[in-house]
Amino acid sequence: MSEQIEKIRKTIEPLRLQIINHKVYSAIKDINDLKVFMQYHVYAVWDFMSLLKTLQKNLTCTSIPWFPRGSADTRYLINEIVVGEESDVDNSGIRKSHFEIYLDAMKQCGADTSQIETFIEVLKRTGDFNSAFEISKTPIEAKDFVEFTFKIIDSDKDYLQSAMFTFGREDLIPRMFVSIVNDINNNFPDSITTFKYYLDRHIEVDGDHHSHLSLQMTSNLCVDNQTFWEEAEKVTIVSLQKRINLWDGAYRQMMKGSTAANIIV
Repeated sequence: MSEQIEKIRKTIEPLRLQIINHKVYSAIKDINDLKVFMQYHVYAVWDFMSLLKTLQKNLTCTSIPWFPRGSADTRYLINEIVVGEESDVDNSGIRKSHFEIYLDAMKQCGADTSQIETFIEVLKRTGDFNSAFEISKTPIEAKDFVEFTFKIIDSDKDYLQSAMFTFGREDLIPRMFVSIVNDINNNFPDSITTFKYYLDRHIEVDGDHHSHLSLQMTSNLCVDNQTFWEEAEKVTIVSLQKRINLWDGAYRQMMKGSTAANIIV
């Protein structure tokens, strides 16, 4: 299976580099730019949890009465990841999901959470994605990103969900971004400590331990089925392209803010 993993990694490397070297990071000059970035990124943080829980639902028995389902090794892998993502600890030692920690980080620095909160409230009440996107005025790039994620969720193909989870969501935070956040934290020490904690936790847990678990999970699901591996590669490519588009949207919004500020000055 390592050959197939390496093949996908080699294929997607140019896209990964586009994400890691995206101009959105260098455009973050102050806390206001960071707020814009977070208002886009939060959608990816949220639908990551939906993808994660879909994998748990598909790979383990979550109904009653309980029966053994699938490989115990694979059950262990997904359950281990769920524990860390859904019930980690925040920087005060309180149990929270990574999404809830992210929302706390947005509120601490004054980023607008009304869009994502309205989106979730409407979706929870109606189950209608289109209404939720429209009423919350979700940015088009975030809408496209979430829609593709749920297209794969609705495919009922666990090996594709695992591939997107493994190759499309892990290990995509560049050192440059971490350095920028550290600099902003030095200038605004009371405003982004929670976001800095989120990033540190993400790198520590998601980028190391969870990435190894998810690689093994994808190998277990694709096994030696060449068609599965080919489909997994295609889905991963589109997933990364959607991430680039999401970052493009955040960048354009930052530039609008910079232009408006210059006009006011």
